[in-house]
Amino acid sequence: MKATKKLHDLGQSLWIDNITRDMLDDGTLEHYISDLDVTGLTSNPTIFDKAISGGDDYDAQIEELKDEGLEAEELFFELAITDLRRAADLFKPVHDESDTVDGFVSLEVSPLLADETDPTVKQASDLHGKADRSNLFIKIPGTKAGLPAIEESIFAGIPINVTLLFDRDQYLAAADAYLKGIERRIDAGLDPDVRSVASLFISRWDVAVHDEVPAELRNTLGIAIGKATYKAYRELLDSERMQKLESEGARPQRLLWASTGTKDPDASDTLYIEAFAAPNTINTMPDKTLRAFADHGEVGEPLPADGGDASEVLAAHADAGIDVDELSARLQVEGAEAFSKSWHDMLDSIAEEAKKVAS
Repeated sequence: MKATKKLHDLGQSLWIDNITRDMLDDGTLEHYISDLDVTGLTSNPTIFDKAISGGDDYDAQIEELKDEGLEAEELFFELAITDLRRAADLFKPVHDESDTVDGFVSLEVSPLLADETDPTVKQASDLHGKADRSNLFIKIPGTKAGLPAIEESIFAGIPINVTLLFDRDQYLAAADAYLKGIERRIDAGLDPDVRSVASLFISRWDVAVHDEVPAELRNTLGIAIGKATYKAYRELLDSERMQKLESEGARPQRLLWASTGTKDPDASDTLYIEAFAAPNTINTMPDKTLRAFADHGEVGEPLPADGGDASEVLAAHADAGIDVDELSARLQVEGAEAFSKSWHDMLDSIAEEAKKVAS
């Protein structure tokens, strides 16, 4: 049995962190679904930048949209939604069979709105309406301005993927925003079954401290952060607040492991997939990591609900001079800045493709 099937049987969803028109056209995504147990998909500005600039698959639609007078962001969202609708349709059987728990794709609001609540809420609503797919998440960052946007969007009935979360406290803040939106729906007599996931970024922790910790601590911080967050996740699922909402018809926000491709060439290429085997969670991974795990990955014991050795590993990093709280805040800021840069790069790529088509 493939390792991907073992993870699936454990109760974890495997999602692919990539989308290109080519992988839709050549059957790659269908292969991942049928043969590698992939049940969902995530995307971000960097992924679309590489897809659009990497070939001529988008040229015909870019030419058509330019002729219609579309520019910049508006043009990009049309390109992205075209791809994501196709992907969402491929995952629709999984979505239906899982009673709408699984089978989602994700589209991100503009990273340039990370510090603006009301415009984020409006764009989330507009994009979800335009995409017209029930199994499409809108990604909103779990920043200070993003949290009230998450609450408002959930209250409006829009499925949300909370992105750019880096530690337990940021996760809990995002979960609270989600629950507040659900509680408001119940108070208003609305259906409380609005789906959400909370995406915790892992590998960036280990990249950030690689040269600042002893060799024996390298590639352990991200896993410790994940374990501590998983403990908080399990405690929230068992909490009186969550139980009350479930009795009203709400469903839990699921924890998603993001940024799980190994960055250190000296570490296992399946490090973060094997470390985060856990039921009722999601692991979204790049193509290379998915294929590596299917080929030689191993599924061991599930992640411990009590966080395992997280406290000891975090203490060891503190002894090595790592201020985890400060680093967490910095990683979120840097992540938002990186997405903004990717956004500008992507729009530049579209402009270059448009010039190429015009010439």
